[in-house]
Amino acid sequence: MASAWSRVFGFERVSLCDWPGMNASVIFLGGCNMHCPTCHNFNLAWHSDTMNVIPQKAIESYLTKRARWIDGVVITGGEATITPGLVDLIKDLRKLGMPVKMDSNGMRPDVLNQLLDEDLVKLFAVDVKGPYQKYPVLTGGTTSPAEAEENLTKVFELAKQYPDKFLFRITKVPVLTDEDIQEAESYLPDGFTLKHQEYVPPRREHAETDSEARRVSGDMVA
Repeated sequence: MASAWSRVFGFERVSLCDWPGMNASVIFLGGCNMHCPTCHNFNLAWHSDTMNVIPQKAIESYLTKRARWIDGVVITGGEATITPGLVDLIKDLRKLGMPVKMDSNGMRPDVLNQLLDEDLVKLFAVDVKGPYQKYPVLTGGTTSPAEAEENLTKVFELAKQYPDKFLFRITKVPVLTDEDIQEAESYLPDGFTLKHQEYVPPRREHAETDSEARRVSGDMVA
């Protein structure tokens, strides 16, 4: 199986906003199973073959040296769940004593289930793009309403089993109405809230205002 470390194309040394209450480092994995028109990390998601790999040794060295100040590692993308060898990468981080949070679009509930079964991830942040019927528009035609409903329903069932391991969020992109956001909120299990994120247009000419905004990936600085 290919190593997930060969898909690490960005590393942010310290983030105070990616894991609530934690000083976290952020690993960015390339590739995505969606093609959201306003993705901020479009090179990372769709053109990662043009980017340089961040060496595993460089990241592990940084985390080891600064373990007193780093509370954990966030794995994001792209979409981390499509990365071959993801489990081994997380196990490597855990060997360093690093708790892991992972961001996901929720379309690979089987992967989330595996990571939960092996107790490898402390927290999942799952993006609910909007109401199921708008997923084709929100994801650049990659995800049908039926696929979105099937996969997110499985994620919500996992959240019922592991209520402390999930948070859900939505970005208020222009195509979403207040009614759309209310419908998306209605999907969540009892006891969960949907965090609203403000939409920030990406800085690229071909972007369209009908998808989720994402922060640009950071680069590794030795």
